[in-house]
Amino acid sequence: MSSSDTKMSMAERQRSRVRLASLEADAAYFQARLEILGEPVTANQLAQRRVFEVLRKGFEDLILKSKHRMLDKQ
Repeated sequence: MSSSDTKMSMAERQRSRVRLASLEADAAYFQARLEILGEPVTANQLAQRRVFEVLRKGFEDLILKSKHRMLDKQ
């Protein structure tokens, strides 16, 4: 097996970096929404806060998995 077979192609690395940047932007969006929301006053705001926290955490998990995959494929 050649070294080019074991390493990510340039196009694969580029797609991985773009996907990672997109995930990071999504996580930052939900973090900003949480900061804008502040302490919830209404039941609706509390529900929004919970959803944004779950989404942010989900994106952070995807970011970690994506970074680990990128390192494993190098």
